[in-house]
Amino acid sequence: MKSFISIITGVFIFMSSLVGAANAADENTLYLYLKDGRVTIQMRPDLAPLHVARIKELVGEKFYDGLKFHRVIDGFMVQTGDPRGNGTGGSGKKIPAEFTNEPHFRGAVSMARSSDPNSGDSQFFICLANARSLDHQYSVWGQVTEGMEFVDKIKKGDPNDNGSVSNPDVIVKMRMATDTDQ
Repeated sequence: MKSFISIITGVFIFMSSLVGAANAADENTLYLYLKDGRVTIQMRPDLAPLHVARIKELVGEKFYDGLKFHRVIDGFMVQTGDPRGNGTGGSGKKIPAEFTNEPHFRGAVSMARSSDPNSGDSQFFICLANARSLDHQYSVWGQVTEGMEFVDKIKKGDPNDNGSVSNPDVIVKMRMATDTDQ
């Protein structure tokens, strides 16, 4: 009987650790809803803890809901997160740079910024293709793990106008996997 209880206790501890690991993953899983479908982004607090924390705050405030993809360059990236919709706005809270060795591969999610490395705010971009020229210059804070085909469908901008988009697509909504209003 004692060994049976030990086995049951061991199974319970093992299952509890799996649930704990799943909850930790959910806490860093972000859903980006687009007109064509849902995109899953795995946030990387191990790379950019300040950026991930700020994104979580903004998502919790529903800051991103309805914002435009104001700059979209075919074969390069899609950019959003500006409440003004033209690339000049933000949330008003700058985030210090968190540059790492994480490469800007297709699906990387990284913070946009001005010429000041410490000017990241609320704007971010998703790489449509490998963009290794951005490595060590922008803070990668996540990776698309599902739904990249929906990112690919975002309306492209004018290549002669730095990717500026007329009548751009928008973020339908952004939610954490742990949110109840998905």
